Amino acid sequence: MESTRRDFCRVFGLGLASAMVGIPDTAYASSLESKIESCLSEKIDGGKLTRHETIAFLVHDYVAGKTIVSRNAHVPMQTASMVKPFVALAYFHGVRNGLYRYTAVNMKRLMWMLRDSCNHSTNLIMRSLGGPDEVHHLLIDNYPHIFKQMSIVEYIPKGGKTYKNMASADDYNRFLQELWAQRLPYSDKILRYMHLPNNDRIYKRVKSIPKETLVYDKSGTTGMLCGNMGLLSAKGKDGKRYPYNIIGIIQRDRRADGVCWQYSRGWIIRELSGIVYEHMKKKYGLI
Repeated sequence: MESTRRDFCRVFGLGLASAMVGIPDTAYASSLESKIESCLSEKIDGGKLTRHETIAFLVHDYVAGKTIVSRNAHVPMQTASMVKPFVALAYFHGVRNGLYRYTAVNMKRLMWMLRDSCNHSTNLIMRSLGGPDEVHHLLIDNYPHIFKQMSIVEYIPKGGKTYKNMASADDYNRFLQELWAQRLPYSDKILRYMHLPNNDRIYKRVKSIPKETLVYDKSGTTGMLCGNMGLLSAKGKDGKRYPYNIIGIIQRDRRADGVCWQYSRGWIIRELSGIVYEHMKKKYGLI
């Protein structure tokens, strides 16, 4: 995870000078928000989104040191599998405090949980921590500055059809910021697991994002939700790294039939991610 630490140091070594590159920050943020809202309006008008779906979208720019897009970011929504990095944090909190051992078996369970989104592995880890209620209170009690709208109340049911665990885009954003700053227990290990190749919706198959971009993420899907939370560390033409968080969540009020809804909403999140990258590219001179 040495590359992660180097990325972090490079970003915060850039200082205010880098944040001032290009158009002013206020115009820069409002311009991106306008592009996102315009895209969503087009999807609604074209029948690819409905007005009954709740859409949360957030972008946090580490170089500027601010959140530049925030749409329904404070609204608690289903976590689906996006709860899994939180479970990893609860586990590593226990390891740091000598309550659990970081064993080879648990290494595999964490990998299966975060790379493969294995619900069985997630439930085994949650059970070893005392269950959903214990995980919830451990996180709320020890990291109240991160988890303000989060609620973990159940194991992940068979088939992954979980609807009761909740968190907001703001929760994911605060978690990712603390993780990237190495302020959480075993941050480097959690980032390493989140960096393993997976079927994400913010980088993979987004044509405008080059392969040199580093991705740390977790997606989530239920019959009522399609989402992805993650951090993209983009590469500039100057060789430096320009990281940003992106959280996209689309939730409907009733369960969809089949996978077509999930598939189509996944592509909408990819399109929004592409818009964000193009905007950051213009701002910071990305490759």
